[in-house]
This record gives sequence, C-alpha cells and structure tokens, in this order.
Amino acid sequence: MMNREILKSVIFDQHEIIRNADIVHRRYFLDSQANYVVTGLRRAGKSTLLYGLVQDLVARGVDWRRIIYINFEDERLAEFTLSDFNDILVVQSELSDEEGLFFLDEVQNIDGWEKFARRLADSGRRAYITGSNAKMLSTQIETTLGGRYLTRYVTPYRFDEFLDATGKQYDEAAVYSTSGKGAISAAFESFYVDGGFPESLRYGMPREYVESVYQKVLLGDIVARNNVRNPQAMRVLMKKVAETVHNEASSTMLYGMLKGVGYKVSKDSVINYLAMAQEAYLIFPVRNAVAKFIEREGNPKYYFTDNGLLNLFLSKKEPALLENEVAVAMLDRYGDELCYLKSPKNGIDVDFYVPDEGLAVQVTYSLSESANPREVGNLIKLAQVDQNVRRLLIVTKEEDGSIEKDGLKIEVIPAWRYLLELASK
Repeated sequence: MMNREILKSVIFDQHEIIRNADIVHRRYFLDSQANYVVTGLRRAGKSTLLYGLVQDLVARGVDWRRIIYINFEDERLAEFTLSDFNDILVVQSELSDEEGLFFLDEVQNIDGWEKFARRLADSGRRAYITGSNAKMLSTQIETTLGGRYLTRYVTPYRFDEFLDATGKQYDEAAVYSTSGKGAISAAFESFYVDGGFPESLRYGMPREYVESVYQKVLLGDIVARNNVRNPQAMRVLMKKVAETVHNEASSTMLYGMLKGVGYKVSKDSVINYLAMAQEAYLIFPVRNAVAKFIEREGNPKYYFTDNGLLNLFLSKKEPALLENEVAVAMLDRYGDELCYLKSPKNGIDVDFYVPDEGLAVQVTYSLSESANPREVGNLIKLAQVDQNVRRLLIVTKEEDGSIEKDGLKIEVIPAWRYLLELASK
C-alpha cells in the first residue's frame, strides 16, 4: 500500500510549482469538461499545458484541494504500482468533500495505468493524463479507454510560439516592414539551430539543455524502458539516421551503416530500435507517395521531432536543419497526409508532397544555379503528370520571389515566412 502522506506531499508540492509557473500561451485547447490523454516528446510542454489549465480552473473558483496533480516521475513514487492507484482516490476524498480533478503526469511509467484511467472516466470523474510514449495512443489503448478520452499531441514550440515566447511581433506590419522582417529572420536563425524546447529559452547555451533532454529520452524512455541490450549501437543508429536527413533510409541501409562501423546487431534489432525511437517521439517517418506498399514501410525519410536534437549530430548542418524544420512544421499541419515523392518511372524527386492539398514543396538552402535545375525541374515534371497539383513551392533560407517556366508559376519563399503561413492555417 502506498504511503498516503507521501501522496499528499507530492500533491501539495505540485500545487506550489503550478502556482509559480509562468505560462506561455500555446496553440492547444483543452476543454475543461472533457477527459484527455496528452502525449508527445519529453519536455515539449505537456505538463505546462496542464499547469495552464489548472491555473484557469483556480481562477474560475475551483478549490486547490480538488486538484489532484501527481507527477509519476517524482522519486517519492518510485515504488508506485497499479495496485496503488486506489490510494489516490482515498487521498482525494480526505482532501475535499467535492469531486476531485485528476492530473496524472508521465503516467506511462506505471504499467496498467489505462485501467485506472478508464475507471476514472466510467465513474464520471474528470481526468487529464500525459505521457511521452506513442504507445499511449496505440489501437490497444484506445480500445481500452473506449472513446472516453480525447487526445492531444504536443510538440515543442513551433516558430509562431517561439516568437510569442521571445516577445517578437509577427503581425502583418512586422512581416512586411524592413525592421520587422529583420527581427523575425534573426529569431529564425536561433530557432532553426537550437530548436523549440520551451525551457531551452532560459539557458544561455541551449545546446546543453537539449543534450540533457536527448540523454533522458535515449537512456530513459528508450534504452531502460525497452531493456535495450546494446545501448551504444542505439546511439550510433540515431547518429546515422541524422546523417540520412534529405534521403530515403531503409532498415537494410541503416543495418549496413552500423555493420560498416563495427556494430554487429541484427537487421531485426535495427527495425526494433527505429520503432522505439518513434515511440519516444524522437524521430518520425515521411513515406513515399508512389512507392509500392512494402517500400512505403521500408524506405521512408526520417526526420527529428525538434531541430535542436538533430543539431546535436551534424557538422555541415544548415541544409539538413532547414529541411528538417520544414518537415516538422508540415507534419504538424498535415499529419499523415504528408509524403515525399520519388518516382523512378517519371524521374521525379520532390521533397514534400500533400496530394489532397495539391501541394508540392522543394527545400533548398539557396536557389543557386546548381540547385535551380533540380528544384525547378522536378516541380515542373510533377505538375505536367499530375493535374491535381495546384501549388508549386520552393522554400529557401532567405530568398523570396517567383519563377515562371513552361506556363507554370513556382513560388519561392523564405522558411520563416512559410512556417508562419502553416501556423496560421
């Protein structure tokens, strides 16, 4: 049985943390009359999102003693198991005669948590749950919860949120004025290199903070939780994945890359490691829109969920970071509709393609003479064979304008402007 005095200490200590939290408004809305599972990369801002909701509830008159907020990464709960969940209800009844509001943070640490979550919902109690593992949104979990919870996937700051958090204006006047554009462009320099982890803004050296997050994800969320027997191979695999940004990366290719540097792991292990990294929201795949089914599963492009993470691995980094940031922003906007397109039959190679939107996007650091034929030529070929394509776009680091060729118009747009456009949709 869990020591209930410890549970009370955890709850009241958390109240103090929430009272003192400085909340930056995020794009996510949580209905106070619904139950939620909030998931996403570690340190992306899931807990802070709940802190903001608690502050709003208290501002509307909810008594603090009704707020049962438990962070399951608190070391005082290291021995907590499924059988201890009922003690949370007992403690809540001791704190208040009114119905409790339950906030269970990083609850994936407790095996079987979904049974308690379902019990809360079935009894009419309001509950908000966070976790850093994609298995929390698996079909099995969704079946167990039976539609009783809404889901929210939270990312690190997107560029508009980064500007909000750093006090930069990006309204129409700022976007079109010389000084405003300069300030936004300068902010993007920091954002696309260091990434968007909210707490990293407090650090003079954000890279060190991002490194600590990466180690926690790798060693805690991946290696320890999955009992990975060769942690060093997992480390090297993530470095090799980073080196493939821009390109297709089959498990066979990555297996060969590991073997080439002396790591004797099986191909099945490589496949499992990639799945673990995706479950921890470290990386995500973008599929080929025109490949056969088996190729779609085996030959994605992999991107990192935050540029700060990718930046840990690269030396020649600018082009890869630019494409990675566009991939993250487009995934946030289009979800599983986002593809790339590589067709040996037509010789077409397009970085990003959203068929339902009729959108084709190439990303290049600079539209130099050497880059121009590839970026422009592939978009033109695609438009000539796919009548559904309505917008052709080249995203660059700084260049702006348009290109007219073969009766088609191709927009050229700086990345910061495109990220703001995506955020406004």
